[in-house]
Amino acid sequence: MRVALKVAYVGTGYHGSQVQPDVATIEGELFNALTDLEIIDDPKSARFSSSGRTDAGVHAREQVVAFNTDKPNLAIPRVINSKLPNSIWAWAHAEVPDDFDPRRWAVSRKYRYIMSGEQYDISKIRAASKILVGEHDFANFCSKDEDKSTVRNVERIDVRVSGTLTKIDIQANSFLWNMVRKIVTALTMVGSGVRDEEWLTQMLDPESYEEGLEPASAYGLTLMEVKYPDPIDWCEDGYAIRRADENVHDYMVRHRVMAEVMESLVPREER
Repeated sequence: MRVALKVAYVGTGYHGSQVQPDVATIEGELFNALTDLEIIDDPKSARFSSSGRTDAGVHAREQVVAFNTDKPNLAIPRVINSKLPNSIWAWAHAEVPDDFDPRRWAVSRKYRYIMSGEQYDISKIRAASKILVGEHDFANFCSKDEDKSTVRNVERIDVRVSGTLTKIDIQANSFLWNMVRKIVTALTMVGSGVRDEEWLTQMLDPESYEEGLEPASAYGLTLMEVKYPDPIDWCEDGYAIRRADENVHDYMVRHRVMAEVMESLVPREER
């Protein structure tokens, strides 16, 4: 039987999602859990695949993975999570066709980037984001791979303010390496007045204009959703979701405390 999982993770501390030798990765932890539980013998024979890779420090709410197993009764989130660190958890599973490939079958993906928005003109960012929607050559917005086309269709970009933070949701048929983070860099350059919309339009014409961009920091990026043409009958695991909520709450408390600690490390003049 072929089983698919929705997996979430806090990417901090991992060298990306794809397995690599001698470093901690999301897939490495998943492989260890699945083999320890004897759900699979090894990733290759189980035809393990994922909906895509995320870079070091990038997070996910809905990474989709699939594998073959003859123990589907064990291939459920609450069992698999018992062998995973608290920073990684499965939260839904489904039986899928034998030829299901979570990467090739995907029709779109959505990423969210969260950043401090206090120093940017949000109206300029929103106006600039409209220029990027549609089918364009994003060669200036990626770390290039010579074997791949750099044309992509960005279906929508939503920009909204939440307190002192700005959230940018980007949905496309697929993404190039570092594409989201470089789009964020470009939008913040326009939002800060360093560049204008005319420059952004030029950036979409790489045959006549070329410029390198530094990708925005990885810690603000999350893979939010992967969409497929035919509905998958996902079974969400309420217990796994409740445990994940508890773990995330602990992360949030820790980081709030650390923010205050960092603030206290720098001497301030009395006011």
